[in-house]
Amino acid sequence: MALTSAAGLVSLLDDKGSDVKAFALKRLYDMVDEFWAEISEAVMKIEILHEDSNFEYNKLAALLVSKVYYHLAVYDDALHYALCAEELFDLNANTEFVETIIAKCIDKYTALRTAQDQLVDSSGSVVTEYSDDSTWSVTSPTYKRLEHVVNKMFDRCFDHKQYKQALGIAIETRRLDIFEKAIISSDDQEGMLRYAFRVVLTLIDSVRLRNRLLKILVSVYMNRALPSDAVNVCQCLVLMDDPQATADTLEHLLLQSQEAAVTAYQIGFDLYENATQNFLQRVSASLARSSKLSHVMNLIERDKNAAKSSKTPEGSACTTVETTDGDKNKSDNKEAEEAVETALASETNKEAEIPADEPLSELDKEIKNRLMHLVSILSGDKVIELHLQFLIRNNKADLRLLERIRDEVRHSVTHNATVIANGIMHCGTTSDQFLRDHLNWLGKAVNWAKFTATATLGVIHKGHEKEALRLMSAYLPKDASGSSGSVYTEGGGLFALGLIHANHGGTMTEYLLNQCKEATAEPVRHGACLGLGLAAMGTGREDVYDQIKLNLYQDDAITGEAAGIGIGLVMLGTGSTRAIEDLLGYAKETAHEKIIRGVALGIALVMYGRVEEADELIDNLIIDNDPILRWSGMATIAMAYCGTGNNQAVKRLLHAAVSDTNDDVRRWAVTALGFVLFKNPEQVPSLVSLLVESYHPHLRYGAAMAVGIACAGTALKEAVSLLETLHEGTVPFVRQGALIANAMVLIQQNAVTSPKSVDFRQKLLKIIGDRHEDLLAKFGAIIACGILDAGGCNMTISLQTRTGNANMAAAVGLLIFQNFWFWHPLTNFISLAFTPTALIALNKDLNMPKIQFRSNAKPSTFAYPQPLQQEKEKKREKVETAILSITAKQRKKEADRKQHKEQQQSTTTGGAQTRKDSQTKEVKMDIDTPLETVKEEKPSASSTETKEEKEPNFSLLNNPARVMRSQQRYVTLPESSRYVTLKPISQVCTQII
Repeated sequence: MALTSAAGLVSLLDDKGSDVKAFALKRLYDMVDEFWAEISEAVMKIEILHEDSNFEYNKLAALLVSKVYYHLAVYDDALHYALCAEELFDLNANTEFVETIIAKCIDKYTALRTAQDQLVDSSGSVVTEYSDDSTWSVTSPTYKRLEHVVNKMFDRCFDHKQYKQALGIAIETRRLDIFEKAIISSDDQEGMLRYAFRVVLTLIDSVRLRNRLLKILVSVYMNRALPSDAVNVCQCLVLMDDPQATADTLEHLLLQSQEAAVTAYQIGFDLYENATQNFLQRVSASLARSSKLSHVMNLIERDKNAAKSSKTPEGSACTTVETTDGDKNKSDNKEAEEAVETALASETNKEAEIPADEPLSELDKEIKNRLMHLVSILSGDKVIELHLQFLIRNNKADLRLLERIRDEVRHSVTHNATVIANGIMHCGTTSDQFLRDHLNWLGKAVNWAKFTATATLGVIHKGHEKEALRLMSAYLPKDASGSSGSVYTEGGGLFALGLIHANHGGTMTEYLLNQCKEATAEPVRHGACLGLGLAAMGTGREDVYDQIKLNLYQDDAITGEAAGIGIGLVMLGTGSTRAIEDLLGYAKETAHEKIIRGVALGIALVMYGRVEEADELIDNLIIDNDPILRWSGMATIAMAYCGTGNNQAVKRLLHAAVSDTNDDVRRWAVTALGFVLFKNPEQVPSLVSLLVESYHPHLRYGAAMAVGIACAGTALKEAVSLLETLHEGTVPFVRQGALIANAMVLIQQNAVTSPKSVDFRQKLLKIIGDRHEDLLAKFGAIIACGILDAGGCNMTISLQTRTGNANMAAAVGLLIFQNFWFWHPLTNFISLAFTPTALIALNKDLNMPKIQFRSNAKPSTFAYPQPLQQEKEKKREKVETAILSITAKQRKKEADRKQHKEQQQSTTTGGAQTRKDSQTKEVKMDIDTPLETVKEEKPSASSTETKEEKEPNFSLLNNPARVMRSQQRYVTLPESSRYVTLKPISQVCTQII
């Protein structure tokens, strides 16, 4: 007979006999799943039995209490008593109770280990008391039992070869020993290493934890001692910011075989794509200090000096652009170049004296060549040269489109936008044909519009560094005061130099530094601060920082804004406490909003990629009384957590978007979502879909920009559909943002890859041509036209490099570009976000061999967008004359009468005509047909289709090739090719073969 109540057994717990209590416990444990509600009333009695160390079945009492609390959903107590049950708690039991307790066990262990990890002091010693509850301290028996259970779970994973699960839990619980064991024990060690690297790169927000995990990965790679692992090792070292170890790895490869040296070249290209200027300079310096390579470096420097001394004055002089000043420009340009050369010599002339006639061994010659190749790659000279050649050779910019826009321009705002769009459309192509053809029209730009127009030359000549001074000589300051020409043109010229040398300043940094010191005019100082910041981007140079700070402290609104941005660019990603204190302190002192806006952007740039290190600063900024500093907090979140997808950062931004009282703060909060989530672009349209429907126009604008930033270059249908709803709104600036964002999403797309791109281009032309359209919408439409065809249709916007890292320059460019809202010259910063869609193959001598890539897609799929067709003049057609009904009846009668007469005549002559036709039937040929009739005859549709050639399913691309992001998975080397790639084609832009 089944029991209907547990009351009788519960009463036995009051008995004095231990055997009776033990009997009651056993029976209650068997029926606890059914009668847990009744047993819960006596749970205190059972707990007392557990605490009685003299009671033989105290562990069973603990297990029973654990089950009762489990049914009561008090999981912390259930976990505690389950651990107290020790061996009675069967980990292998396949029950819901055991699985739940194990899950809670792992969660608790993770929380404790995370708290312990956060309390590690600077000396590296671990703080043992990291919990308010002494039950869970490191030295407590309960904690040891907890760790024992987790270890058992790790053992189970290894027994069942569930290495990825073990690795994931090991990261969550900060068990680095298990993390390493999971990789080493795996049957597919290489696959596990790739998986571990991807997890560490994409899911770990803590810089400290990430570096510890990367250090283990480097150790595992080193122990494998495979040449192919060197690429992955250096990727880890870049993230760890360890230039010395990177240099050691490159040195080791250079001194080995030719194949190993080629691997070093590929690593160099990857480093240039992912590392900062400061890191690359430190790697080069470490190579120069190497005991094994110092002799070779000295030989290289000796050859450089010999080459310089052998140049004649005539050969070294540059040919300048002919201007009205003639010889004066030549001499000024020559002096500037000599100043640059002097700065270069002072930096590089550190070698010991080497006899000129010292013979070189074959090995030294080989190593010298290898080192020269590597240095040219690390310095960026080789990459920039290759990209420049590619963009010049493949320029497909549509000048007819620019002509059409120019004809529709009637206002200074749209005139300015057209000049900027021309720069974007010809970014890096060095083609200024449109400007040369319309000099009179360009002359309409005055004051700051002239500044912006001159700065666009830097966008057009981006990367054209060897000829930068010669090309810009007519626009640069000629004396300290800048009084010899327009100060707006000279300021724009200095800004243009910075855009040309962005993130690759080299010796141009010294020239711009001197100009920044000597400038006195406001526009010249403005351009000098922006240009110097761009050239010295991420270097952290103290002398540059101090000079720009002096300009900030002038308390001039125009200069101060540029100085604030310039400081952020120089200290990009350094997290410098000094820079933050200086910027934040001055922002609270000054009364100029322009300066505070520049400082706000500078603060965000300094904290780029610092993740949790920026939390304290962010907490202070988002509660500040000044709305500009509050939106600086939003921008700081965007930069500090750029590409991390951090949930806490997203929550903060969404909260500010709906709770802050300032329009700018709310707009920036939504816009920042695009920076945080760009690695998961599919999530952004759904995330901001409700904000797009908001009544608040600034939220709608921010949502559009967030989608444009996160989904740039993807042509996502969801993103395009979302932005289309904003095109026809009633608020002009929302339409402006939606048009620009849509262009960012549809950049480089054609009618095949995105049919909506054709309609979008037509809509832009309609908006530009409509004289009743608002200026803001027209400005957005014109800029959108430039973005769609950026770099001659050979560039895209990508916040992510091909190796999966965040593209620092692109993030910086798009962040500052957002402030074109206040200052149009900042629109030119979008050029930093453009990346050539090029696939360039190089051999061991860094030359481009004549090879072809096979694209396994129809040629039309990834073809260039169709250029604007010239409109044909419509010929006036004759209008049919109106015919009265009476006239029509009369004509019909006459026609019937005429037909009747003809029938009568044919009846009389019918026999003769028949005979004549039979005689001539066989003789008649095609020639009897009138010539006009033959010309008008057209073949049928079926015959046309048979004659047309069917489009092939593949195409062959010559090296260097234009390969779009979505095209990468279709591109391979032909099977007959004698070359092989070091890395998959989808992972690199510049490929060593």
